[in-house]
Amino acid sequence: MFKKKYKGTELFLFIATLIIILFKFWLSAALPLLDKTESRYAEIARIMAETKEWVVLQIDYGVPFWAKPPLSTWLSAMSFDVFGVSELSARLPSFLISLIIIIIVGKMVKKSSISFYLPAFVLLTMPEFLIHTGVVSTDTALNFCVILIMLSFWKAMENEHKSLWNYLFFIGVGLGFLAKGPLILVLTGPPILAYILIRKIKFKAVFTKLPWVIGILIVLLIAVPWYLLAEERSPGFLDYFIVGEHFKRFLVPGWKGDLYGSGHSQPKGMIWVFLFIFTFPWFQLVLYKLWKIRKTIFKDKWVTFLVIWLAWTPLFFTMSTNILHTYILPVTIPIALLVVHFWDSYSKKKLILGVGSIFPVLAIIAFFGFVLPGKADIYMNSDKYLLEHQMVKTKNIPIFYWKKKSYSSQFYSKGKVKKVKNEKELDSVNSIYPEFYFIISNKHKKEISSNLISKMKFLEANKKSSIYKIE
Repeated sequence: MFKKKYKGTELFLFIATLIIILFKFWLSAALPLLDKTESRYAEIARIMAETKEWVVLQIDYGVPFWAKPPLSTWLSAMSFDVFGVSELSARLPSFLISLIIIIIVGKMVKKSSISFYLPAFVLLTMPEFLIHTGVVSTDTALNFCVILIMLSFWKAMENEHKSLWNYLFFIGVGLGFLAKGPLILVLTGPPILAYILIRKIKFKAVFTKLPWVIGILIVLLIAVPWYLLAEERSPGFLDYFIVGEHFKRFLVPGWKGDLYGSGHSQPKGMIWVFLFIFTFPWFQLVLYKLWKIRKTIFKDKWVTFLVIWLAWTPLFFTMSTNILHTYILPVTIPIALLVVHFWDSYSKKKLILGVGSIFPVLAIIAFFGFVLPGKADIYMNSDKYLLEHQMVKTKNIPIFYWKKKSYSSQFYSKGKVKKVKNEKELDSVNSIYPEFYFIISNKHKKEISSNLISKMKFLEANKKSSIYKIE
């Protein structure tokens, strides 16, 4: 039965997809939470689960986190409540959302002759999508909301009768406001409008096919209550989040108003470099095909819809200097759907699948050659092992960081680590505690006086920090 169902390429796609999914699930449990992004969002969720404060996100006890809405944090916090606090439970919501996305995209080609596993394979071998499968961040939830809105709009326009898709469009908008905020409208509104104009769809048809009155009520019921409660309990949130995060972050080079880090200043147009690198080789394959049919692209409405969807995000971020490669994640879906649409026209399919397998194969090799032998203790961007190795030996000894705590240290110590700003504070700590751990960034060692160094007993180090014991 199995051999009859899966033959040749179908068998390869099925096995490869299964291996990559199982491997990524294993990584979700095996790898420590990484600084800064992953461990930061995991710590925010851990504090939420511990304090039961579900409205105001906290980056530390009593310190509000205004930079993002709560959807991904709610999911991780609920996962902690159900499965306990661990790397896997922190990452599980993102992992499951990615699987749901893969299933949705697979269902889009269900009625064609293309394998259900082809879009899954394309997505899971695309570096950007694979990296985000099971990563603690807000981007996976945002990607899901973008997909829900875009595909719901397509379905609503194509179906003669109203269905669940007509309402899922508005559910996607509401959840998008809770996933990333008003950015959801920026990422979906312009490409939808452009499609309407290019295809000369009558606005009356758009207003007729989508239940706007009920839909807007759905959006308001999903999103507005949290925004009002967050501003009430933490005044200043709306100004920082709406103005700072949605305008100044993208328009002001090296924006200095970030309360929780620093702006990621890049040259203008860097988003296209990220697109070429983190969607290899599928974006290049799509570009090749689009160039060949460039004179007839807009004759096919499905291709038109996907091309506009693909192009809008990098176009929008072209003039932005504060960007990350994660901003191209929503583009992975139209790329995968275009690959599937053109699949029958490609020659040398086996070569394409082989090249597509390069990134996950390299990831698997890196894991078995780097992580399993124990080198992760030193080279991974996390303080997990630095803390655990000592805390297992001696419990209940306080831990202090020089000037700045890492988010991974906060997560793995369950919020117990503290920081000292200068040697005067360190002397005060020394007078209170007979012994304590002291962690300092390797690049800040020169700031420590020789007198203090003489009191420090070196214990262990990783690539970024060293831990000492002071008695």
